[in-house]
Amino acid sequence: MDGTDESYIVTGLLQQQQRQERHQQPPHEILPGALAPLLGGTFSSGDKRRDQEPPSRDNIPLVKHWLKNRGRKIFSRKFLYRKLPIVKWLPLYRLGDLPHDLLAGITVALTAIPQGIAYAIVAGLGPQYGLYSCFMSSFVYIFFGSCKDVTVGPTAILGLLTQPYVMEHTEDFAVLICFISGVIIFILGVLHLGFLVDFISIPVTVGFTSAAAITIGSSQLKSLLGIPGSADGFLDTWINFFRNIGQVQKWDSILGFGTIVVLLAMRKLKDFSTGRNNTQLSLGLRLFRTFVWLLSLARNALVIIIGIVLAYTLSDENGENAPFRLTGDVREGLPPFQPPPFSTSSNTTEYTFGDMVNIYGTAIGVVPLLSILGHIAIAKAFAKGKPVDATQELIALGLCNIGGSFVRSMPVTGSFTRTAVNNASGVHTTLGGLFTGAFIMLTLAFLTSTFAFIPRASLAGLIVCAMIFMVEYDIVPLLWRTSKLDLVPLTATFLCCLLISLEYGMIIGVGINLISILYKAARPRVHIQHLSVCSREVLLVRPDSGLFFPAAENLREIVLKASSKDPRPSLTVVIDGSYVHSIDATMAKNLKLIVDDLKVNKRAIIYWNWGPGMEKCCRGVDDNLAGNFRRTNTIEDVFRGEPSEGDCRNADDSTSTVDICTGASDPELSNFPK
Repeated sequence: MDGTDESYIVTGLLQQQQRQERHQQPPHEILPGALAPLLGGTFSSGDKRRDQEPPSRDNIPLVKHWLKNRGRKIFSRKFLYRKLPIVKWLPLYRLGDLPHDLLAGITVALTAIPQGIAYAIVAGLGPQYGLYSCFMSSFVYIFFGSCKDVTVGPTAILGLLTQPYVMEHTEDFAVLICFISGVIIFILGVLHLGFLVDFISIPVTVGFTSAAAITIGSSQLKSLLGIPGSADGFLDTWINFFRNIGQVQKWDSILGFGTIVVLLAMRKLKDFSTGRNNTQLSLGLRLFRTFVWLLSLARNALVIIIGIVLAYTLSDENGENAPFRLTGDVREGLPPFQPPPFSTSSNTTEYTFGDMVNIYGTAIGVVPLLSILGHIAIAKAFAKGKPVDATQELIALGLCNIGGSFVRSMPVTGSFTRTAVNNASGVHTTLGGLFTGAFIMLTLAFLTSTFAFIPRASLAGLIVCAMIFMVEYDIVPLLWRTSKLDLVPLTATFLCCLLISLEYGMIIGVGINLISILYKAARPRVHIQHLSVCSREVLLVRPDSGLFFPAAENLREIVLKASSKDPRPSLTVVIDGSYVHSIDATMAKNLKLIVDDLKVNKRAIIYWNWGPGMEKCCRGVDDNLAGNFRRTNTIEDVFRGEPSEGDCRNADDSTSTVDICTGASDPELSNFPK
């Protein structure tokens, strides 16, 4: 057998082995370049021409196999349980859970009805819009929600953000922003981009919510005191108040402040206790405590009912001449089920979808952002140690807004008050939302006419009472004790939200947050120490975080200044990478430049205890940098074995944490052990 036959045999065996390996590889590793980015695979061949060629017939079965596996994964039981939680818990539902969910659902409805009406008024909408927003979101969350306690519906903050567009134009703007917010939130959930809310710090969130609470509370002065006029924003509200202070209505004021006092007093009833456990109490006392507890939970509905009774009793048959300012006529019945309005008209002006989007401006981003922020925070607060699937919650919240827009809903998100009521009522599953939604629908169908008798002062008192507990006073002394720098974004967000607008205040707060993050990335803390190791003068530089391109020049400047300020000839620069977990290409290039700069000055540098990945990154810039990396347990081991005078011991002469310190040079360390 000559060499030609051997070459043919070897070539045949290699081709056969390659075919076998190709069929044994996972499909995603052999997808052509054109399909790999789309199907999540990579093409491992080095032949660039094949990347540009269409898939061959040999690969078609493999692509089908890959698609089949992906389909199995997507339509697996685990995937279905995660994306449609009702499929998981409904087969396990017990009859004993029904009374708990029924009680919780009705109790939440008694809270949601007055709050929904009040928050619709905040948004400048009719009272019925608040109920439209409540019932549809309750139904949708049953299927897609993963937290049993969370209830979704209108909130005061979202109502305030919606108000300018409703007051200047029509209700259609509130419905469309609900739909757009839902689409944005849903897309963020599908793309797993919920982490974006992590860029909003607690100081910014607290500054925003506190300013919003004060703005909302101030906006209710007009209804609380019965004074005329209208206002837009915090400052305008108080200007209008002092301008019309002489027209305060006595009975509106009495009813409004009386509502606040009653609500605050009834809020304390939930803490009613005799000092003993329920098991130690008599049956009568246990029933009494339960009655008081239910009375406290239904306090919002109770004060509204009292206001309706007073207004109906003190007015004539047509609902006129009442001593209070009333809500007025309300559209009766259930809302029509139809797509959200993608065009509208206001004051003889026609608005297309593009016109409406332009009018929203920053609200397009701020409304869904705040919806996500509030919803996830509430879900985590009531998770009771269980993990929260933030992605699924975003999908559920997005669908709640999308579904709500088909029944004329305003934007919705998780409500802390109603979620707390749901939790306190002992809800077992999200099926409680079924009874909440059904109760609200019955109210819309048969009791809408009574809403015309709701005194505006009662609604204003309810809103003010809710806003009192949204202002977080305690965070200021906490930040003063722990991190005074965090008071800057808190104060800036708070003042900008009050004096400019809520949208721009939030944007400014987030901007300050991002500037802080970028500054820390560009100026990481660098600890510098003078050490004497094996009779050598060592300048130890220790960055305390990851190093990326914003910090590249800063680190180089620190090292060069620190090494050049001292003329002594025995300085060795050691940069400790123990606390550095990652670098990028720009930083790797600058680490090479540091070596070159010190080499010009005949000074040596060692990169001590940098990870293998970071060393590999630097070697990609210059393979000769491998000689500058050391990994040892102690810094003495770096210099052990080098000729030096005296014992090899570490004497800490001085320590400082300033950016610049003095030092001297050292001869080349080319002979150091690697």
